[in-house]
Amino acid sequence: MPDWSEDIIVTELADEPQLSEELAILLDRLISSKGEVPSVVVNFTNVTYVNSSNLAQLLRLKKTLAEAGSHLRLCGVSDEVWSVMMVTGLDKVFQFAPDPLTALAGLQMDESQDD
Repeated sequence: MPDWSEDIIVTELADEPQLSEELAILLDRLISSKGEVPSVVVNFTNVTYVNSSNLAQLLRLKKTLAEAGSHLRLCGVSDEVWSVMMVTGLDKVFQFAPDPLTALAGLQMDESQDD
């Protein structure tokens, strides 16, 4: 899970079981971080499905970041994953971008507005 900068982490996920593991590692890292919590881009390019546990992890991630004043962008979401997001109403909860570069640009704009 590479840091794109001091203020942003970009993580690329894969299908289960790696998906749950990577989200858990990311959450642990953010919760245990000292100082400022970085914003996060989660790249779903290699994810073909999500389950209810994954959705719960994403909601916890969003809450953790929001409480720290940081932001979350999901990108590269497949049609299958997008369908789940729409059916569950999470398409209105999360912010999406078509690709990592667009997600990074959106985060940088968010952070400049926060200043």
